[in-house]
Amino acid sequence: MKIAAALAGIALLASPAVAQPRCITGPEAESLTLVAMPDILRETGRVCAAQLPAASLIRRQSSALIDRYQVESDRAWPAARAAIVKLSDPAVDAMLDSEFARPLLTTLLVPQIVGRIATRDCGTIDRMVTLLQPLPPRNTAGIVVETLRYLKSQKSRSGDIAAVAMLLCPVETR
Repeated sequence: MKIAAALAGIALLASPAVAQPRCITGPEAESLTLVAMPDILRETGRVCAAQLPAASLIRRQSSALIDRYQVESDRAWPAARAAIVKLSDPAVDAMLDSEFARPLLTTLLVPQIVGRIATRDCGTIDRMVTLLQPLPPRNTAGIVVETLRYLKSQKSRSGDIAAVAMLLCPVETR
């Protein structure tokens, strides 16, 4: 759920001068989620290290899990970049072409997300990551986005999650 805060941070780039609110589609939100995931996993492992056993999946700073997410993160960057431009002022487009844009974005956002983790929740987070581990990273990103959609439909008042959910475009009837 902490990925939601990353999306909220990206929303801060949005220009208030636009009359019609901007939104991101499910696939765009999934791309943004995928870009942040490797760093979120690493930092969560660092924060939770003292709370979890050494064999814990989330504690591993280098693992096949993180490698899989890194590959998907790299693939997702062009779509995530386009989503950021869509939410932002067009002037941001040129800035996002810099090789420093992506690391700067994750460096700014990941501590805000992981910094909200209560150490008492580390066991739950580790269990969730372990359960999600067999899934392809894109499926995990889809679960995060669909959870946000659900929270939006329930008119959740849970801070960052509600703010991020509001960025999601309405889903057309399937």
